[in-house]
Amino acid sequence: MSDIIQLLPDSVANQIAAGEVVQRPASAVKELLENALDAGADKIQLIVKDAGKALLQVIDNGCGMSVTDARMCFERHATSKVRKAEDLFAIRTMGFRGEAMASIAAIAQVEMKTKRHEDEVGTLIEIEGSSIVKQEPTASSNGTSISVKNLFYNTPARRNFLKSNPTEMRYIIDEFQRVALAKPHIAFSLHHDGNEIFRLPAATIKQRIVHLFGNNYNERLIPVEEETTIINLKGYIGKPEFAKKTRGEQFFFVNDRFIKDNYLNHAVNKAYSELLPDDNFPLYVLFIEIDPSKIDVNVHPTKTEIKYLDEKSIYAIIHSAVKRSLGRFNISPTLDFNQETAFSNMITHKAPEDIVPPSIAFNPDFNPFSSPKAPSAPRDNSTYFKEQYQPKEVSQNWGSLYEIANYQQAAQATIELDDEKEEEMPAVMNKLYMQIHNRYIVSQIKSGVMVIDQQAAHERILYERFLLHLEDRKGASQQSLFPQTVNLSPGDFELAKSLLEDIKSLGFDVREFGKNTLVIEGIPVDLGSTNINETQLFEHLIEGFKNSQQELKLTKRDALARSMARNSAIKAGTALSQQEMNTLIDELFACKTPNFSINGKSAIQTITLAELAQKFEK
Repeated sequence: MSDIIQLLPDSVANQIAAGEVVQRPASAVKELLENALDAGADKIQLIVKDAGKALLQVIDNGCGMSVTDARMCFERHATSKVRKAEDLFAIRTMGFRGEAMASIAAIAQVEMKTKRHEDEVGTLIEIEGSSIVKQEPTASSNGTSISVKNLFYNTPARRNFLKSNPTEMRYIIDEFQRVALAKPHIAFSLHHDGNEIFRLPAATIKQRIVHLFGNNYNERLIPVEEETTIINLKGYIGKPEFAKKTRGEQFFFVNDRFIKDNYLNHAVNKAYSELLPDDNFPLYVLFIEIDPSKIDVNVHPTKTEIKYLDEKSIYAIIHSAVKRSLGRFNISPTLDFNQETAFSNMITHKAPEDIVPPSIAFNPDFNPFSSPKAPSAPRDNSTYFKEQYQPKEVSQNWGSLYEIANYQQAAQATIELDDEKEEEMPAVMNKLYMQIHNRYIVSQIKSGVMVIDQQAAHERILYERFLLHLEDRKGASQQSLFPQTVNLSPGDFELAKSLLEDIKSLGFDVREFGKNTLVIEGIPVDLGSTNINETQLFEHLIEGFKNSQQELKLTKRDALARSMARNSAIKAGTALSQQEMNTLIDELFACKTPNFSINGKSAIQTITLAELAQKFEK
C-alpha cells in the first residue's frame, strides 16, 4: 500500500488558514488596520464599497516596505514582529503570526502599493488566489495602500454565507471603532460607497469616544483610573441611567489590543449590581496596561482572547476601581444630615433697622353674618373636630345618590350572574373588572377568578397587530405637530436604513435627514393619543430589535414587531378605567394566542374555586 500522507499546496493551506482568520469583510478590515498601526502610521483611511464585498482599501502613511518585504509579506508565517519563541511573551504589536496577508490574498484579488520614505519609487504587486499577477515599480506616496477586491471570489460557498450589506457594514463599523478607540492619537477616516461615515482627528480618549458615538455621550462618561503593581487601569465608564438593554458599547483593551473577556466583564457588571437590573448593560471603555510577560495573546486565531498569570487580582482591581468611580462622582444620591436646608431660603441678610414690620389692613364694613361662606372666628381644637363629624346638609347634586345606588346594584347584579345568563344582559352592559396594584386585571368567571397581566396582554395585542401591518404594509400614521430629529450612531443608522421600509409599514412617517440623522414626522396610530417621546420610542425600537435578534435569532420582521410591542405597550403601574380594561380584554381574546405573552410566558392565570377553598382549608 502506497503512502497517503502528503503536504498540501500553499494555495490550499492558505485557503484553510483564511477560513479561521478571514470570516467576513470585517475580519479583513481588522487585519489591514492593525498592519497599518504596526507600520507606525498617524493617519489611516478605510474605503469600503458594497459593504466590503466589492472593495476594501486601507491607506496609511506608515514606514512602507522595500521591494523584498512587499513580496515576502504575502508568504505564510512571514512577519517582522517575531524572531524567536520568547518574543511571543513580549509582544507590543497588533500582529505577529504572519498569516493575515497570505490568507487574504488566497481568497481575493489584492493590489498593494507601498513606498518607504527614503525610496524614490514604490512597488506595485497584484495577487489573485495566492498567485502573483504583476510586480513592478510604481509612483506612490509614502506608506502603503492595499486594495482587497471581490472577497471570496474563488470560494462562492463562503460568499453565500455573508449577510445583507447593512449587517456586514455594521460589523465593519464595529471593527473600525475598536481600532480607533485603541489609538485615539491617530487620525482615522471611513468612507462607504462614496459617503463619509467617520472623520476622526487625533484626540484624547474621551474626545474619541464622543466622536465615535455622538456628542450626547459627553455627559454620560465617568473617568476611571487606577495604578497598581499588577496593572494600570484607565478609561471611562457610563452613568447607570444611560445603560442599554443590548451589548455593543463594552470595550476592554489590553496593551491597546481589543479583547473579549466574560470574566472581566463580570467584574464591571458586579460593580453596577446595585444600580442596574440584570438585563441592562453599561458603557465602558477600559484600558489595561500590563507586563507582556504576564499574559499570553497567542490563544485564538482572531487574537481577541488573552490568558493572564494573575486573573483573580485583575478582576478585583477592575471591580473596586469601577465601584469607587461610581461612588466618587456621586452616582448614588447622598444626604447631609448635618445641615438643615428647609429654612435656608427664609434667612434675610438685611440689617435690623432696615426691616419693616408688616402692616395690618381690615374692612370696617365687614359683616360675618351677611354670607354663608364667611370665615368663622378662631376655634379651639375640640370644637373643630366636633363639627367635622357632624352630619352636613347636602345643598345640591342630591340626585347623584340615586345614581350611585343604581350603579352599585347593577354591578352586584353583574357579578352574581352565571356565565349562562350573561348572554341575556343588554349589549351595552359591560362586565366589570377590578385592577390590582395597577398591574393585574381581575374578573369573576364561572369556575373561579381570572387574572390578566395587563402589560403582557397589551404586548400580545400590539405584537400581532404590528405583524399584520408588516405583512399588508398598511400601518396608519398619526402626524406629529412638530417633527423630531433622531441622531444615531453610525452602526445604528446603517441598521435603521435597512429597516426603513418595514418601520414605515408599522405606521412611522420617517425619512433620512443628513449624516446619521432621521426625521420622524408621524408615529403609528396604534400607539394612541398619549404623550409619546418620538425620539426615545424610535431609539428604543432600534435597541429592542438588536436585542431580539441577538438573543432569540428572530427574523427581521418578527424582531421588529416584538421590539415595537414591548416599547409601546402600557406598563405595570398604569391605572386603567373600566372602559380601557373592557377594550383591552376584548382585544386580547381576539388575538390568535391570547393566553401567552410575546416572551412565551402566561398572560392569563385562572384560579379555580377549588384552589381558593384549598387555600382556606375548606
